[in-house]
Amino acid sequence: MAVFTSVRTEEPVGYAETSTRMGELVRAIPGYLGHENAHTPGGLSITVGYFRDEQALQQWRTDLEHRQAQKRGRDEWYESYTLHVGTVERSHGFVRER
Repeated sequence: MAVFTSVRTEEPVGYAETSTRMGELVRAIPGYLGHENAHTPGGLSITVGYFRDEQALQQWRTDLEHRQAQKRGRDEWYESYTLHVGTVERSHGFVRER
């Protein structure tokens, strides 16, 4: 699992297109399980990506196009970000039926 929190710059030119492309790339990685996003009105964004194993996450981390997008993010799109990598030990959920 990778948890990416960020605050973007005021005018992230090209960000949306690159984000769409990164979604296409990551979905093609064997072992990618999905992701969730949340955004606050103040500009904080949190993305949690789920991967079957370290090998799948490593493939994403080292993808050349992803590395180029990371550099552009540091140069242009992010005021700040943090990345946390961990393992999910247990997971469960609840959905109210109406």
